[in-house]
Amino acid sequence: MHCPFCRYSDSRVVDSRTSDDGLTIRRRRQCPQCGQRFSTLETSSLVVAKRSGVTEPFSRDKIVSGVRKACQGRPVSDDDLAVLAQRVEEALRASGSAELDSQEVGLAILGPLRELDEVAYLRFASVYQNFESLDDFEAAVNLLRADRERVAQQQQTATDD
Repeated sequence: MHCPFCRYSDSRVVDSRTSDDGLTIRRRRQCPQCGQRFSTLETSSLVVAKRSGVTEPFSRDKIVSGVRKACQGRPVSDDDLAVLAQRVEEALRASGSAELDSQEVGLAILGPLRELDEVAYLRFASVYQNFESLDDFEAAVNLLRADRERVAQQQQTATDD
């Protein structure tokens, strides 16, 4: 790391701390040449490969803007979308892969979006799971209903105990 004051090509790490939910490391450094101190932020890179073959850095903002379209007219706040984007990023980073294809990102959105709003989930899933007919929508709705009934039965069993 070059010193921003004297451009010396080395520096010594004085202190390291994690920040931003553990996704960033803040390092306090000192230049052995001039003695000045400065801070650096280190993040691991996560790259998304598009269908066209182009790669670009992962962006929470792109997740939010894509999901916002599916949530149009639904009772979903900007804070809800920010939390969803954070959950998606954490899940993708947990996969351990530095490069993901855009389809993986779209599929990673489905789980948290389903918990947030079922209608928005169906809208989004229709694109990322390539729904081609009403039968695809019907199958997805039936899965949602079956899961909802299963959860209700589990809750009922828990309250009966």
